Amino acid sequence: MLKLTKKADYGLIALRHLASIPGATVSTKDIADTYHLPVPLLAKVLQKLTRAKILQSVAGTHGGYKLARPALRITALEVVRAIDGPVILTHCFTEHGTCDQSDNCTVREPLRKVHEAILELLDRFTISDLAESPAVRLTQLPGVLNPRPAQLHQAL
Repeated sequence: MLKLTKKADYGLIALRHLASIPGATVSTKDIADTYHLPVPLLAKVLQKLTRAKILQSVAGTHGGYKLARPALRITALEVVRAIDGPVILTHCFTEHGTCDQSDNCTVREPLRKVHEAILELLDRFTISDLAESPAVRLTQLPGVLNPRPAQLHQAL
């Protein structure tokens, strides 16, 4: 099953929060308290996003994190890669991309197209898009069988 990790969910939630209040500096604890996220894990995620130059860390009494550039210029793909590393749909698309079935595989090419479409969509979807979309609970959408954690519902 293709799904984002909890860390990626938390990172997107935090970035959406920061994008919804442009220019604001917000502490890890404030974000964690707002969305009921574990502070230690969120802190690690925010540090990764800072190393990737997606966030800027601000020291001091009123310190915390703020977006390093406009939300319109931060893509979901960039965020997921900064937190989780490469996005891989199946083993075929890794650097080692071979398996026992490579010579006879009938789904490799169709899956490659799906993989590329997912990457393209994530690369077009910005944090600004997240911030502009109304909060929707995925469980309310028809056809959703396995919704994500409640925290992500608040972010979308």
